[in-house]
Amino acid sequence: MSEPREPEFGTTSADELAQRLQGLAPDLEQQVADVARAALDEYELEPEDAQLILGDEERAERSAPRPAPPVLAVVGRPNVGKSTLVNRVLGRREAVVEDTPGVTRDRVSYDAEWNGRPFTLVDTGGWELEAKGLDAKVAEQAELAISEADAVLFVVDATVGVTSTDEQLVQVLRRSGKPVLLVANKVDDGAREADVAALWGLGLGEPFPVSALHGRGSGDLLDAVIALLPKESKIAQAQPGGPRRVALIGRPNVGKSSLLNKATGTNRAVVNDLAGTTRDPVDELVTILGKTWRFVDTAGIRRRVHLQQGSDYYATLRTQSALDRAEVAVVVLDVTESLSDQDLRIIDMVVESGRALVLAFNKWDLLDDERRIYLEREIDQRLSHVAWAPRVNISAKTGRHLEKLVPALEAALDGWDTRVPTGKFNAFIHELTQANPHPVRGGKQPRILFGTQASSQPPTFVLFTSGFMDPQYRRFITRRLREVYGFVGTPIQINMRVRERRGKKK
Repeated sequence: MSEPREPEFGTTSADELAQRLQGLAPDLEQQVADVARAALDEYELEPEDAQLILGDEERAERSAPRPAPPVLAVVGRPNVGKSTLVNRVLGRREAVVEDTPGVTRDRVSYDAEWNGRPFTLVDTGGWELEAKGLDAKVAEQAELAISEADAVLFVVDATVGVTSTDEQLVQVLRRSGKPVLLVANKVDDGAREADVAALWGLGLGEPFPVSALHGRGSGDLLDAVIALLPKESKIAQAQPGGPRRVALIGRPNVGKSSLLNKATGTNRAVVNDLAGTTRDPVDELVTILGKTWRFVDTAGIRRRVHLQQGSDYYATLRTQSALDRAEVAVVVLDVTESLSDQDLRIIDMVVESGRALVLAFNKWDLLDDERRIYLEREIDQRLSHVAWAPRVNISAKTGRHLEKLVPALEAALDGWDTRVPTGKFNAFIHELTQANPHPVRGGKQPRILFGTQASSQPPTFVLFTSGFMDPQYRRFITRRLREVYGFVGTPIQINMRVRERRGKKK
């Protein structure tokens, strides 16, 4: 069902309001703000109000260009403890870990640091010789990680010893010409030290005995890593200010990984008909129409998250974490299926996180005329609350209309970055409330005393009021803000601070 129509407050249209605001001189706008700010002297204010009232209108400059940190890839056959070692280095449970072999499938990058030296740590899936199907794609990702790293950690299970798979992977490492540190994992105590001697036969130098699970020997290993890595990556490109981060979000098997692969022009993410192939967030620099972005492919969000177990549960948590680190989310929707409640929950999750939003309707090449009619009806009825989000019709498999993502992303981020100066915003509020006053409630009519945009990304406004304002009126203000200032592709947050008038002096 469509959302109920908001009540109208007055008869002034957005066009009329915009025309009035355009007729105001900048100095008059500032006078309106000064008068509103001065009126607050008659009200009891909290200490934290002072910074908002003063209002810093200048947005902080984006971070200066910085060199790319060195890249360290972690490789080995399945279930030797690579992801556990990654978590030990990071100092937190970031990589998905489970006793079942083959949990990690894509190569996944993390920001790490040791003794003040930053580096990029790349976890990989298990490498196997002559693998087929999904396992072959996982092994391919591991080999790509080796080729794009400055150095490699080769992890071997010391309790098992050298296997034929280990020996074959050594040949791959030698052909790469990359510096390699041999890690003998699962050496949990001194009794296991003897098992390490057999690993000298791999010809990679001295093995480093560690217990990734318990942390034994990890400090010595990291000291050796820092000594081996260059100060700046010779492989990764410098990131001036950092490309904008784009999270690809959606249900399992809607085409998120295919979209990443088509955008990069490589098989960056493992793609398979099996739903839930992606488990860790996979990020990659993507250049479309000459502009570089950092795309982050995420695990599909399943319904009933609280009932998930094991790797699926943790993969969903990491998807939320990836969304929190992103600036804009592209929610990928499968047009061959009806919009589901889960699709709506994912969209609402993006809105609640305060990220910019783009809706990508995938598999458009498979859409027939009959399904198109029903889809438009579904969009009108179920997505009316995000009508402000740019829409793009694409085919991740063929690359159709992929270039249309760029203007959609730019529009959403422009809205997300938008800041309305305090003078303009108070002039907007003054004109709006004069033409469309808040309804009287209980014999009282709450007034907006002063307003300011506290922050952007997402646009967040604070209203100092003389009383509580109806949610409908706040939504009315939000709608008028969009109509006058745009705010395409971004949620808008409006917070109230109800303040009481100071008592009369005796």
